[in-house]
Amino acid sequence: MVDPAEAVGKARAAVTQRAELPGMSLMEHLDELRRRIIHSAMYLGAGFFICWFLRDRIVDFLQAPLNHIGKSLVFTHPMDALNLQLQAALLAGAILASPFILFQVWLFIAPGLYQKEKRFVIPFMAATVGLFLTGASFGYFFVLPAAIKILIVDFGRNFTPMVTIEDYTGFFLSVILGLGISFELPILIFFLALFGIVSPRFLWKNIRYAILAVFLVAAIITPSPDPWTMCIYAIPMLALYMIGIGVAWWVHPSRRKAKEQAE
Repeated sequence: MVDPAEAVGKARAAVTQRAELPGMSLMEHLDELRRRIIHSAMYLGAGFFICWFLRDRIVDFLQAPLNHIGKSLVFTHPMDALNLQLQAALLAGAILASPFILFQVWLFIAPGLYQKEKRFVIPFMAATVGLFLTGASFGYFFVLPAAIKILIVDFGRNFTPMVTIEDYTGFFLSVILGLGISFELPILIFFLALFGIVSPRFLWKNIRYAILAVFLVAAIITPSPDPWTMCIYAIPMLALYMIGIGVAWWVHPSRRKAKEQAE
């Protein structure tokens, strides 16, 4: 039989825990969202302002993979050089301001979390920034140089390359941002599982579709048709998916409820 005192204690704990979640009206949510967007824009502007003074070094860093094969960028429009410097400063500024912007995101969603869940703020920010930088670094130091060598030196050896600023910038961003965002997979799973949208069982049951999707993405970003090279790019993403399953098991509401009942 259930001890009445124990049952009353659990009920009071549940009520207390639920009371941690303050109710907010629609207008309050919109006002909070507006405040966080304004603060994020201010941080982004500050990051852009700082990086604008370092734009020459940033541009040299962007075109370094092309310089390693003895090529340099050309432009066909008078605005291309200025646009490159603006985009470089904006991208670097966004990366510089990302911890502060992510903190604004956390402040926006924090009212909907229990008090004990709010302790995830530092791991959340560290993991988000760290995973993005890891994916972007993987793209910059491995994928991008290999793609440039294969596409320009190997396949284009019988032609005279003329790599424009506009084309190179688009190619650079697609590789760097694509891999940086792809490495955020555990963070995406974290939020989907936290709000009960996906479960560890669902992720494990559909792992074959995840493997197919990962290899499709790897086939797109891999510069070489060699299947072994494609596997090198796919393995880290599969590892991140498996980590995501563990994260989903850790934060899923069903596990939290079972833990609360056990307590």
